[in-house]
Amino acid sequence: MSRTRLLFAAAIFLASFLLFLVEPMAARQLLPFLGGSAAVWITCLVFFQTALLAAYAYAHWLSRHPRPKLHLLLLASALALAVYWAFGAIDLSTGSSHPIATIFFALTLWIGLPFLALGATSPLLQVWWSQIEHTAIPYKLFALSNLASLAALAAYPTLIEPNFTLHAQRIV
Repeated sequence: MSRTRLLFAAAIFLASFLLFLVEPMAARQLLPFLGGSAAVWITCLVFFQTALLAAYAYAHWLSRHPRPKLHLLLLASALALAVYWAFGAIDLSTGSSHPIATIFFALTLWIGLPFLALGATSPLLQVWWSQIEHTAIPYKLFALSNLASLAALAAYPTLIEPNFTLHAQRIV
């Protein structure tokens, strides 16, 4: 396997893994403030599906209208917000009167931009790979992305949640 293929595969695997690791982790951060009701979890799922759709739309737009500086700005901003979320204090004590709005606001503020960047990474890299290699859709990379997603969803309840505090989860 060439270095380019390995690099693309590693980036796609990591982006998909992190994307689906962040979902339960971010939702779990809300539970001390809003409780573990089904409404909290379902609202988080609606947020993540909406954000993922926005990420796919962004990736589609960017693949049609390349703007490297815009994408680099997005990645830098996403990294800064992720660091802020990891080390910042979380207080949602006033949000229990409107939990749906609180969930959307908190998730947008905390991880909205990093989630958008991670969500756009895999489809963007797949498009760029097909343009570099002059091939059709790279289904192997799509399958690798799905494998990484499943691995992350399995890793959170079995490895991450039992062994790390909420604060340590954010930092890691």
